[in-house]
Amino acid sequence: MAEPAIADPVPDAGALGDLRVLELGSMLAGPFVGSLLGDFGAEVIKIEKPGKPDALREWPPHKGEVPLWWKTMARNKRLATLDLSNPGARDVALPLIGRADIVIENFRPGTMERWGFDPAVLAETFPHLIWVRVSGYGQTGPYAGRGGYATIAEAYSGLASFAGYADRGPMVSAFPMGDYLAGTFGAYGALAAVHARGRTGRGQVVDVSLFEPLLRIIESVAVRYDQTGALKPRLGNQMEEDVPRNIYATSDGHIAVSCGSQRIFENLLSAMDRLDLATDPRFGSMAARVEHRDAIDAIVGDWMKGVDTDTAEARLSSAGVVAGRVNDMAAVMDDLHIAARQAFATVADPDLGPVRMPAPVPRLSETPGRIKWAGKTSGADNDYVFRDILGLAPAKIAALSASGLI
Repeated sequence: MAEPAIADPVPDAGALGDLRVLELGSMLAGPFVGSLLGDFGAEVIKIEKPGKPDALREWPPHKGEVPLWWKTMARNKRLATLDLSNPGARDVALPLIGRADIVIENFRPGTMERWGFDPAVLAETFPHLIWVRVSGYGQTGPYAGRGGYATIAEAYSGLASFAGYADRGPMVSAFPMGDYLAGTFGAYGALAAVHARGRTGRGQVVDVSLFEPLLRIIESVAVRYDQTGALKPRLGNQMEEDVPRNIYATSDGHIAVSCGSQRIFENLLSAMDRLDLATDPRFGSMAARVEHRDAIDAIVGDWMKGVDTDTAEARLSSAGVVAGRVNDMAAVMDDLHIAARQAFATVADPDLGPVRMPAPVPRLSETPGRIKWAGKTSGADNDYVFRDILGLAPAKIAALSASGLI
């Protein structure tokens, strides 16, 4: 079979506009890698199985039949269908894989090898290729073959052991934090590999598990145990090293406070009109407050109950206390500072009309990220991928579709 003509990525003004990314995974962790890269201009082509699209489309919330989570996770992505598990798709898949800069996959380890797309083997033909491989436990080790989800990763990593209240048992996040953190580390690893390729000319494998990014962020807990044998206790919204630190109920809401230094603590005393406590030996240092955390926490809590949220926030802010009200999403979307920061972007969508979703992060002064479109329907860009990129004739595309390969 003759090698089809293959187009280069269409240049984009974004910071990553010269990169083509092929996203083969589904759901959250792997696709979030693609989402982050796409925000900054990479051409991201997401492949879904014909007749069995990404399961994230089925996850709530929906508006009517429209999957809302999908709209932001699949933003900026070209969507094509191709059955990678079918050997008949190989002649189409290999040219597409080879022309990419980065391939993202989050199947269970061994799946890509079983389908005939072993990164180690393909490196001989496509030495430039960078593979981002996201999995529950990583590509190696005795647990590599296990499936993984963010909930299990939070438990396995040790994070859940000190989350929650002492009398209620461990807790995990109410949101798949582990997936999003793994996706963030995956994007970071991909760009590190792109940078290295600029020197060596060779790609590499970026192996990201769901649990190791969590281990990375709880570094102090790990080092503490290694050196002292001490485990981090569960303290609810309090923090072992920072007292007082909690979410306190006001007369009509809640305020979060964190006194990470003696100066901020003294500012808090000023806001509460309790400068008399500044000379109390129980509260004269962070070490003393840690020892007497319940006493100072109760004092702060009692004061908070006697004021409304607006008053508490104003007094704390004017005194130089690091504090802020607990916002629900209605308050977040109406917040003046968030509006000034343009932390939400409005996207025109054919299914929903104007949609507000979180804007690209971080902010780049010269090549900022942008959202070109929200998540599309399955196979929406088949013509672009197979005709414009791979140069396949209409009859060939029709034949692939009739066979169920695309």
